[in-house]
Amino acid sequence: MVGAVQLGVLAACIVLFVPMGMAGWHLSRNKMLFFSGALFITLAVGVHLTPYFPSISDLVNSVSSVVTENRYSCISFLHEIVWDVTPVRVSEVLRNNYSYEASWAWAKSTPVVACGFQKLSRSDASDLLNGSWIVVAGDSQARLVVLSLLNLVMGPREVESVRGDLFKRHSDYRAVIDEIGLKLDFVWAPYNRNLTNLLMDFKGKHQYPDVLVMGSGLWHMLRITDASDYGASLGWVRKSVVSLMPIPRDYDNDGSVTGSISMRSPHMFWLGMPTLVNSMLNTEEKRLKMNSAMQDAYDRELYESKLLRQSGGPMLLLDFQSLSRNCGIQCAVDGMHYDEAVYEAAVHIILNALLIESHQQL
Repeated sequence: MVGAVQLGVLAACIVLFVPMGMAGWHLSRNKMLFFSGALFITLAVGVHLTPYFPSISDLVNSVSSVVTENRYSCISFLHEIVWDVTPVRVSEVLRNNYSYEASWAWAKSTPVVACGFQKLSRSDASDLLNGSWIVVAGDSQARLVVLSLLNLVMGPREVESVRGDLFKRHSDYRAVIDEIGLKLDFVWAPYNRNLTNLLMDFKGKHQYPDVLVMGSGLWHMLRITDASDYGASLGWVRKSVVSLMPIPRDYDNDGSVTGSISMRSPHMFWLGMPTLVNSMLNTEEKRLKMNSAMQDAYDRELYESKLLRQSGGPMLLLDFQSLSRNCGIQCAVDGMHYDEAVYEAAVHIILNALLIESHQQL
C-alpha cells in the first residue's frame, strides 16, 4: 500500500513538472501538449501493467513489508525504560528520614530512538482513546493501572473525587468520561476463573471492549500456592480468549493456523506480576508463600501456557516484573505494590502499543 501511494505521487510529479520544465525551454505549445499526453498515457499503462511483472510487484511489496515489519518490531522495545530514583528528605528533624521520587524515560539506544516512543499528553491520550471502551480486570495491581490511566485523562480534582469509589475493597468500578466518549471498566478478578467468566460474559452479550488489560497470580500464589494449578487455569483463560474474542484465528488450541475472521480485533494485554520484595511483605504468610522460587514457578507456567505473544499466543505482556525490578526496591511500597511512576510507565507502554498496532502517529 505504501509503495503504491509513493509510485502514484512520483507519477503525478512527473506528469506535472516535466511539461512545465519543457515549457521553460521554449518548446511550442502543441509539442508540449503532445509530450504531456504521451507521458500520461505511458505512466497510466505502466501502473496497470505493474501487477503482471513479478519483479516490479515483488519490489513494491518488499518495500511495504519492510516498513510494516520495522513498525511491529518496535513492540519488542517498549519495555526498554531507564529509571531515575532520587532520595528526597521528608523531615529536617530526622536525619535519615527519606522518601524517593521515581521518574522514567525510554532508553536512548538506536532502535528505541528510531521507534519514536513518547509520553502522551492528556490531549494526545484523549484523542487516541476517544470513543473507546477499555476493560481492566484483575487484582490491586490492575486497580492501580486504572488509577494511572485516570490520572492521565482526567484532572487531579476529578481523580480525587472518584478515588474512593475506585478503591472500594474487592469491588468493580466504572468511569464514563463524556468529553471524549471514553468508557473505562475495572473488574475485580483476582483468580483466573474470574477472568474466564468475564470473557464468557463478553461472548454471551456479543459485546467486546476495544482494549482489554487483565492479569492474575498474586492471590492464587497466596491462597492456593500451587503453580501447576495456576498453569492449568491459565489454559482455560487462553481457550476462552481464542474461542470467543473476535481476533484472527491464528491461535487455535493446538497452535495450528485455521484461517481468519473479519471482525475487528480488540487490543489485549496481560498484566504480569510485579517483582516481590519478600522482606517488605507485611505478613508472615506472605513472606513464607510468596518467595522468589514460587514466583519463578508461576512465571514458568505463564510462559508455557501459550497465552502470551512471546510464546505464540494472543496477548501482549505488560512486563510489570521488569518495570518494578528496574525501578528498584526504593520504588516498592509494601513489597508488592510500587510507586505510581511504575504504573504510569505501564500505561504509556499500552498507549504506544496502541499507536503501533493501529498505525497511528500523534
